[in-house]
Amino acid sequence: MKSKFPYKKTILTQSISLLLGTSVMLPAMAQQASPDDDLVEVIEVTGLKSSLTEAASIKQNSVGVVDAISAEDIGKFPDTNLAESLQRITGVSISRSNGEGNEVTVRGFGGENNMITLNGRMMPAAQTYGGGSGADGTTRGGGTRAFNFGNLASDGVRAVEVYKTSKANIATGGIGATINIITARPLDNPGFSATVGAKAVHDTTNRAGDDITPELSGLMNWTNEDATFGVNVAAVVQQRDSGYAGATVNDWNIGTWGDPNDPDTLFNNADMSIYQNTPEAGQLYARPNDLRYAFSDTQRDRTNAQITMQYAPTDNITATLDYVFAENEITEHRGEITNWVQNGSNVTSVIFDDGPVATPIYIAENYNGTVDEGYEQQYREQTNTLNSLGFNVVYHVSDALSLNFDVHNSKMESLPSGPSDNLATGEIAVGIGAPSVASREWWYDSELPSYRNVYDDSLRGNNNGTVDAGDVGSSILRFRHASQVTEITQFKFDGTYYMDNGKFQFGAEGRAMEMNARQTAGDNMTLGNWGIANPGEFSDGLLEQINVGGLFDDYDIGESQGIGFIADPVALAREGIALYPSDANFFGVSSVFSNNDTVKEDTMAAYFQVHIEAEWNDMPINVLAGMRYETTDVESTSLVTPPSYLIWENNNDFSLYTDPSTSAQPLSVDADYDNLLPSLDFDIMLTDDVKARFSYSKTIARAGYGSLRVSPSGFGLTGSTINGARATASSSNPGLLPLESDNFDLSFEYYYDDSSYASFGFFEKRVANFIGTGQQDRTFFGIQDQTAGPRAIAAAQALRDRGFAVDDTSLFAMMVLLEQPEAFPNGADDYTGSAEQILQLGETPGWDLIPQQGDPELVFRTSYPQNNKEAKLYGAELAVQHFFGETGFGVQANYTIVRGDIGFDNTGNPNVSQFALTGLSDTANLVLLYENYGWTARFALNWRDEFLNRANYKGSNNPAYIEDYYQLDANVSYAVNDNLTVFVEGINITGENSREHGRTANQLWYLEDLGARYQLGARYTF
Repeated sequence: MKSKFPYKKTILTQSISLLLGTSVMLPAMAQQASPDDDLVEVIEVTGLKSSLTEAASIKQNSVGVVDAISAEDIGKFPDTNLAESLQRITGVSISRSNGEGNEVTVRGFGGENNMITLNGRMMPAAQTYGGGSGADGTTRGGGTRAFNFGNLASDGVRAVEVYKTSKANIATGGIGATINIITARPLDNPGFSATVGAKAVHDTTNRAGDDITPELSGLMNWTNEDATFGVNVAAVVQQRDSGYAGATVNDWNIGTWGDPNDPDTLFNNADMSIYQNTPEAGQLYARPNDLRYAFSDTQRDRTNAQITMQYAPTDNITATLDYVFAENEITEHRGEITNWVQNGSNVTSVIFDDGPVATPIYIAENYNGTVDEGYEQQYREQTNTLNSLGFNVVYHVSDALSLNFDVHNSKMESLPSGPSDNLATGEIAVGIGAPSVASREWWYDSELPSYRNVYDDSLRGNNNGTVDAGDVGSSILRFRHASQVTEITQFKFDGTYYMDNGKFQFGAEGRAMEMNARQTAGDNMTLGNWGIANPGEFSDGLLEQINVGGLFDDYDIGESQGIGFIADPVALAREGIALYPSDANFFGVSSVFSNNDTVKEDTMAAYFQVHIEAEWNDMPINVLAGMRYETTDVESTSLVTPPSYLIWENNNDFSLYTDPSTSAQPLSVDADYDNLLPSLDFDIMLTDDVKARFSYSKTIARAGYGSLRVSPSGFGLTGSTINGARATASSSNPGLLPLESDNFDLSFEYYYDDSSYASFGFFEKRVANFIGTGQQDRTFFGIQDQTAGPRAIAAAQALRDRGFAVDDTSLFAMMVLLEQPEAFPNGADDYTGSAEQILQLGETPGWDLIPQQGDPELVFRTSYPQNNKEAKLYGAELAVQHFFGETGFGVQANYTIVRGDIGFDNTGNPNVSQFALTGLSDTANLVLLYENYGWTARFALNWRDEFLNRANYKGSNNPAYIEDYYQLDANVSYAVNDNLTVFVEGINITGENSREHGRTANQLWYLEDLGARYQLGARYTF
């Protein structure tokens, strides 16, 4: 009998078979052809037009809504970063870090709600950075499900497919989409082939590293003559040196305009003459905590390696063993200029804008003495490592039955790797500054806010009339460690039974996932303390003065002086510890973990689906209907070390203290849930060129690991509760159910040429179990409140009796004074409120305030996640791909509209958290193409409209909007001969920047001044 499987399939035929529903989302080598396909055309895909033709074929022949990107040739993917390639797909947008794509958003759903698979297998996610310090927009603690594409180089990738509609045999977890990364398989390309490539990379933002960095790659594919055994090997090494200048505001406090004597008044100055363009009574208004200019120098070393072996002893059996390794090492030196808004009686002028949330566009302060300007230096080091090992066997039992078994283990580690005498550090932050500022002004009414200081170093400096290293001293030192490790073991068994007019599929899948996230307590090590006790204390040459304002290429710094300093943070930390030796100061992280959480998820699933091919009125139709049943058991465990209390160190400075002798206590919660998930795909060829589709599916996306932990965390306070400040904390909810979405798709596609098509589609997602934020006022572990106890009440009264304002600076100072009778024998009558006395009271070692017996318990406004929201997302996608005959010219264009029925109310109560849909934005792509006479050129413009990136951010439940962004990339190559190609690439060639703001555009959160990156290289193919 003639075999139904006489050929070795190309990637294209495998992909079409995959997308027809044969064995969707199993590894690519496991896909089987229909038994009706005695002969399948073998298509060798090379060149840009050919890869786009392949992608169009995948889209056209799929059952359901699928888009794809294919490599132009072995080792030649369209972009160096997979996320950058994915953003070209209709409905897909990305987020960026340091100018590189990392997480993917599909139809409004961010990285945590998309399933990422490698050769059909679920990939583990782990992301931490900067010890989770929160010092800027890049830092992260552990607990994410979002896969970071920045860890994978694109050179070893064969194709990427985006499944926008679900099927019964697709692993659950992606409401937005399932994105499958396909690597090469040796038996797909019999014989020997290889390529080597080299690039010289120049990042225009680089300052501290090498101006030219290398990227090297090599890929080899070999099979024996009979194509029964083969090996595919790929290796990539990439280095990038880059930097940026930026700005940030640590927090925007939101209040309601009213009685200036109310303790909740944000500016704490009852003199109404200082305010201009004042808000209406009851209107929301804002006060910034500070303004920070930042600079960063980063080195990223990325190493990827793959090896795949296949053995096919007969036409009916193919076994595949594959291993993928990826490592991404990141080191960064970051520095700041920080000018804090001091508040209270220091404020001499405030001018508000005309926005619905009145925001200061000008603030002026004058000080009784001098205050400090901060120049904190941070060192960050992180290593992300992926290991993935899989084994697969395909057995064609007969012409009608095919079986597939797949087992896979993968682990993703995101670990700090910085220097330390104990546990590795993710961030070392050395607080330094110069206490030489006599008065300040801020302007917040431009893209880049600005400031102007009047300096006076005669009181607490070297009195030479200029700010220099002799005026700089230390304040606080912090070591931070955060890590996340996620491991997944997965098996899957599938069967396909072929019928005359279709196929029946069935299968079972099991998955065991374990995630551990840890973060150490961010204890403050006291050096010169917050007031900079000893200016000029550092060794000569350790500090270098720089003009930070001059690092901005695209922004006018206005009145800002930009005086800053740069120093090696590690050397600074060691010298600071030597200058202030104590048992509490050492070169390492805290022995106490503020978070130590483990989440285990065990999932079992069974599915079946039927694919029917038929005709209706002479029009071919496909129907794919299926059902998936899935059960999940969750075990969440936290090792909790109860904190002892908050130390009040100065006016608005608090640190959490945990007694090192306190033992960690395990807390554990179990939960479980099950889901029945139907799916239906229908398509019909209305004409030979026009296809219509309808799809329905029910999908789920599980809560982020961080929301499933047991322990409370984030204990904080930014002022005295007697003056209206509110302590905050967060807790989690291991019993959270997954989001559940009913998805509808309707689309029309017109394929008028092999490489040209136009498509238009509508989609709607009705989502239940969205995770909103609840709030409770709770106490924890008996933590007491020294800021509202008997001592605070007595100090406040003493200040009023003597005519002093009761703000946090004076309240803290008076409380300390009353506790030091030996130094102040006349008690409250010794209080003068002078700058010298305030400094003495705030910075003398041992005079910090801790709770005492009689102080009340501290009440924390505690935020926690809960399944309490429903929402609807809907939108439309338009795409065109066209080549102009044989001219070599072509164009790709697409536009996506995404809308939701719940947005963020910018004028909402700052004391109440809001539920809002994040990530929703319109996106567009325009790609101009040329391929002829050995030349290939591609110019790609990507645009994403403004979108809500975060809700309930920081202390006033603020929004964070990332402003609209476009990026222009270009690639031009020339084939010198059949083997050698040279090329030049430009990424973000117009040097577009990134900006994020709060309730109004004047409320800056983060800004990064970015630049272009250029690459010159060559590839040689054997």
